[in-house]
Amino acid sequence: MRPRSLDEVAGQKHLLGPGSPLVALAGDISGERGAVSVILWGPPGTGKTTLAQAIAHSSGRRFVELSAVTAGVRDVRAVMEEAMSQRDLYGVSTVLFLDEIHRFTKAQQDALLPGVENGWVILVAATTENPSFSVISPLLSRSLLLTLETLGDDDLGLLIDRAVSDERGLDGRVELTAEARDQLIRLASGDARRALTALEAAAFAAASVERDEEDETLPVITAELVAAAVDRALLRYDRQGDEHYDVISAFIKSVRGSDVDAAIHYLARMIEAGEDPRFIARRIIVSAAEDIGMADPQALVIAIAAADAVQFIGMPEGRIPLAEAVTYLATAPKSNASYLAINSAIADVRAGKIGRVPKPLRDAHYPGAKKLGHGSGYKYAHDYDHGVVAQQYLPDELKSTTYYSPTGNGYERDVSARLERLRKILRGE
Repeated sequence: MRPRSLDEVAGQKHLLGPGSPLVALAGDISGERGAVSVILWGPPGTGKTTLAQAIAHSSGRRFVELSAVTAGVRDVRAVMEEAMSQRDLYGVSTVLFLDEIHRFTKAQQDALLPGVENGWVILVAATTENPSFSVISPLLSRSLLLTLETLGDDDLGLLIDRAVSDERGLDGRVELTAEARDQLIRLASGDARRALTALEAAAFAAASVERDEEDETLPVITAELVAAAVDRALLRYDRQGDEHYDVISAFIKSVRGSDVDAAIHYLARMIEAGEDPRFIARRIIVSAAEDIGMADPQALVIAIAAADAVQFIGMPEGRIPLAEAVTYLATAPKSNASYLAINSAIADVRAGKIGRVPKPLRDAHYPGAKKLGHGSGYKYAHDYDHGVVAQQYLPDELKSTTYYSPTGNGYERDVSARLERLRKILRGE
């Protein structure tokens, strides 16, 4: 069911308008003004390979396909040499489609540069990972980066309907109910390949249903058959790719924003996608300290307990303490005052604002320390009322500096009132 021309491509309308680079590349080859190498970046099943093949077949150019999973430098150089020969001897230009270019090492990508730079090949590379991190700069600068979008419901519906009726697909041998169609669209999560795979599985299930010999009606794909054929929604989630970072980012921000339902949703997506539960637990611990902090000190205790529980009982049961911790954190009062305090202090240290430790606080437990005045004048806090006494603890250069400023949220309301009294005593105010 792969489209044979750009006109049949569903979705990606932002890349296929009149005069766009892809349309120009697929156009008339009597002049190579549109022949620019491109890198197609997008999620799986959005049409990267389809676009590359449609470009090559529409333009009449020679098409060579390599996969970065199996190809090496020798294969790349062989393509370059053949492309040079075809251009010089027959005037035929070559489109080199390289799938999963992010899997190529730097040395392998370097081997592409001469061909791209000298115009021996028109490179069309596909990647599911951010090219800014996975493609070398010289190659990136010589190519046009085009971003593919997840297919919308209308695009997926068009592909499904076409596959049901087209002779290359099911050729009208089955019927598809509206409910089953909607379910296939939902389960595909924007991935055309997954939509067609699920449709094929459901069609096989429909054809396998026993019927009377006299029944001449077509097999019917129902929502129930789709549910039986496809066990669960096919999540788009690459533990090394952008979706990994996007989901964990949304998860942390949902906890910080106190949206417990969104936080649980993103937790479920990570769990179902097979994310390492230890990674999730670590992020929960960081969130407890950074975003809840002293507004509810118990949050960090619960986060660590959840991490220990996951380590102890494993998955899938580990999802339960993780969910409990996420629920607690999302609904807890929030404060990043401790986080801001340590960042501010580190900034001062890095800027050289450190000073000497005041002599009363220096170590006096070695011979000769007292002669240097170390420990002299130190006031033992427990000898004073409430265990607090006026005394300078910060270096002279930082005297009276304030790093920690508690909020009025949760437990920090009590901390704030107490801290105000403490600082008045400590600083003799």
